Amino acid sequence: MKKMRALTATSLALVLAACNMAPKYVRPDLPVAPAIPAGPGEGVAQTAGQGPVVSADTAWKDFFTDPRLARVIRTALDNNRDLRIALANVEQARAQYRVQRADLLPTAAASGRATYQDQPFAQGVGGAASGRTDVYTASVGVSAWEIDLFGRVRNLTRAAQERYFASVENRNAAQTALIAETATAWLTMAADQERLRIARELEKAFGQTLRLTQARFDKGVASELEVRQAQTSYDAARSDIASAITLVAQDRNALELLAGTMLPEEDLPADLPADDVTLTALPADLPSTLLLRRPDIAAAEHQLKGANANIGAARAAFFPSISLTAALGTMSLGLSDLFKSGSDFWSVAPSASVPIFDFGRNQGNLRYARAAYDAMVATYEKSVQTGFREVADALARRSTMTAQLEAQTSLRDAARKSYQLSDARFRAGVDDFLTTLDAQRTLYSAEQALVSTRLARASNMVELYRAIGGGLT
Repeated sequence: MKKMRALTATSLALVLAACNMAPKYVRPDLPVAPAIPAGPGEGVAQTAGQGPVVSADTAWKDFFTDPRLARVIRTALDNNRDLRIALANVEQARAQYRVQRADLLPTAAASGRATYQDQPFAQGVGGAASGRTDVYTASVGVSAWEIDLFGRVRNLTRAAQERYFASVENRNAAQTALIAETATAWLTMAADQERLRIARELEKAFGQTLRLTQARFDKGVASELEVRQAQTSYDAARSDIASAITLVAQDRNALELLAGTMLPEEDLPADLPADDVTLTALPADLPSTLLLRRPDIAAAEHQLKGANANIGAARAAFFPSISLTAALGTMSLGLSDLFKSGSDFWSVAPSASVPIFDFGRNQGNLRYARAAYDAMVATYEKSVQTGFREVADALARRSTMTAQLEAQTSLRDAARKSYQLSDARFRAGVDDFLTTLDAQRTLYSAEQALVSTRLARASNMVELYRAIGGGLT
């Protein structure tokens, strides 16, 4: 056993002293501007006086401030099937890495064998005239262990490790996307609930106008044209109600698909909350290096590192491959004598293989590895550029959102006042019905547009949080 331990220690020393044929990895320069532009508008959220600041380290539980939405997101993280698939992919990659890593060290195995022979004219044990020979062996050894002098196995192991790391980041990206999709679906349902409420309120107003116009027509004051116009507005509102009810039902189905289970009524939105459902304060400046925190970009870099390691493995194939088979054990002609003194034996069988003619196989593998690395560089840079654009787009939208919301709110308020005045003048007989009808339609359109703007503002903050990487805890 001492000889076996000495042999193993010597082999490990050779491995540790071996060279690495992989190129030194250098992260590519970010192919984007040093800082992410804040956007063309003014009033981008600053740090002063606006509460907690959103950063890449902000946990989703701190970012989403509405308790109902937070509970729905927690349910989705616990039950979403796509996230379970991503987690299973991580476990597969981890298992493959462990399998590849095992090649770095010798695999020891114990074996025992009994051989029975009966040959003519052979002398048996003790000189007896018998042709039978019984041989018993027991040994421990390693078989065809590659001594990794040029780093082939180590680089293959590194590549498997980087694939595992990439799968972890892909799982994190799936979780970030799930959080954003769930929040957006919840907000969409809230907005459709708001639109349904507005449609019902307007149906009520149009119904009152229709009844008033019908009464005026019966008295000969209004024309049949006015009655028909009032009827069309009332029916349009009824149609919008039916459409909004359908949308709300579909929104719930989409939300429960993301959540992976049925959701309780108390966690579903009844309208679009007046207060923000997320943090809204942003840092004044966002450097481009922040993009390196995004899981998809981190995954692309791990894939790039794995491709770099594959070049080392392809280079090592040009050099000799040395393997070792060794055994240490005991042998006897009788089972009772198997472990007696003097029955031990050992064997060491190193072998080397040197490529001479492979008809371009190794060269082709090396070219393939280099081309794969070049492709992964382009993939990594494209991921950075995509992330840069997503954050810049979200900031550009954010920079004008406050002004748009203020303008849309003012427009809605003006349309409501205009409708109230025109309705009063119509009832007093000052204005004709067409003025009131036009004011009703303008108010309805303004109400719907305001809901869309409020939804866009809330969804924009969710998208910005996803684009900068978000927190996972």
